[in-house]
Amino acid sequence: METQNIHMLRWQAAIQEYGGNITIAHKSGNIHKNADGLSKWALANTPQKLAWVPQEEHHIEGICVTDIGKLFFNKAKESYKLDKDYHILCKLLMKDCKDPSLSSKLDQIWKKAYDEGKFHLLCGILYHSTKHTCVMSLTDRTLINNISHECHNSVASGHLSEDKTLERVKTCSWKPY
Repeated sequence: METQNIHMLRWQAAIQEYGGNITIAHKSGNIHKNADGLSKWALANTPQKLAWVPQEEHHIEGICVTDIGKLFFNKAKESYKLDKDYHILCKLLMKDCKDPSLSSKLDQIWKKAYDEGKFHLLCGILYHSTKHTCVMSLTDRTLINNISHECHNSVASGHLSEDKTLERVKTCSWKPY
């Protein structure tokens, strides 16, 4: 592939590493017009091209997937017992709760969310729901740090900025402050 823009060469080289295993479809946009050019040109990997990479005979392909294991859920359940508000919410949301006045012992932000019906208890894990999502509620700092690590520092995360990492963490866990 011939390039007219030297700044695009590194992207072309990165895409060529995938050889013939990907297909690029053009979707024109209003910004980043120079990046749109990548999807318009065929990415032939031939020795005549500047970014040519010799291909091995056997390709190894893989996907990195982060899976939340039983240990994580068990730690989350145990951490609920150590936090006053989480412990009260778990008691309130159990089917055999005999004391609905427990909600008055919750801190204000928790009581408001509980009164609005935003908490759910499923298999011992507390979930917080909003208009469009329902995410796990966490209290243990090490669990929150583990999720932050997976969303920021892991191989598959993309090493986002702090703000983007916090946004990504909000898609899988919730803490009121």
